[in-house]
Amino acid sequence: MPDIRDDLSAALSDPDPVRRAQIQMHKPLPKRFYKTVSIGPAEDGGHVILLDGRTVRTPAKQYLTVPTQAAANLLAAEWDAQKEEIDPATMPVTRLANTAIDGVSKDIRAVFDDILNFAGTDLLCYRAGEPEGLAIRQSERWDPVITWAAETLGARFILVEGVVHQVQPRAAINGVAEALRAYATPLGLACLHTITTLTGSALLAIAFAEKQLSAEEAWALAHLDEDWQIEHWGTDDEAFQRRENRWREMQAATATLDALR
Repeated sequence: MPDIRDDLSAALSDPDPVRRAQIQMHKPLPKRFYKTVSIGPAEDGGHVILLDGRTVRTPAKQYLTVPTQAAANLLAAEWDAQKEEIDPATMPVTRLANTAIDGVSKDIRAVFDDILNFAGTDLLCYRAGEPEGLAIRQSERWDPVITWAAETLGARFILVEGVVHQVQPRAAINGVAEALRAYATPLGLACLHTITTLTGSALLAIAFAEKQLSAEEAWALAHLDEDWQIEHWGTDDEAFQRRENRWREMQAATATLDALR
């Protein structure tokens, strides 16, 4: 049995969902080549995924290893759920683990810093001046997260009206950095980076990690403006499907982060 077949490698590892879709459209889905999925011990004390007793490898030929049994269960469930064909689109946890092992582990600091860069332009800090109803809703729902960050993390952010960039205090960014250090493993940062990029908010990602918000609450706060527009103007099927695809990525990242606890 091959490790992970070459025609799966790009689709299982590319972080760009559009690129993954393009790859998958141009290649037929590979047939399922294994009967049983199990979990075994890794040399470093973690857990590996076994297909017919053989250890799965990442696209870069590293062992697909995760540190906890709960995370391994998520991976095993994805591989076991594949039917006659293997569809990478239904394996977001596997892609996340591949990214952590093959990418994040090679430059943890760069991913850490990228999350902090998001904090410097955090979604929750940029407020609408109008319509009044949207501005009020933003204050009611976003302000509790801003207050929690200030009181718990020591991260006091400046709120601005509009989209003109506001340089945030160094102390605020340092507060986020201190909280982020608790999750500074390759898979932990891969999860938080995914949550941050999907929501546009490092504060929402940290608030979820610190159990201040559920995944559903963080997602709703990230889409407050969009939902306001939908209430007043409606949506279309294409936009709805894009959001559903991104929500599945969010669910994978939040479930994996929970599984690392």
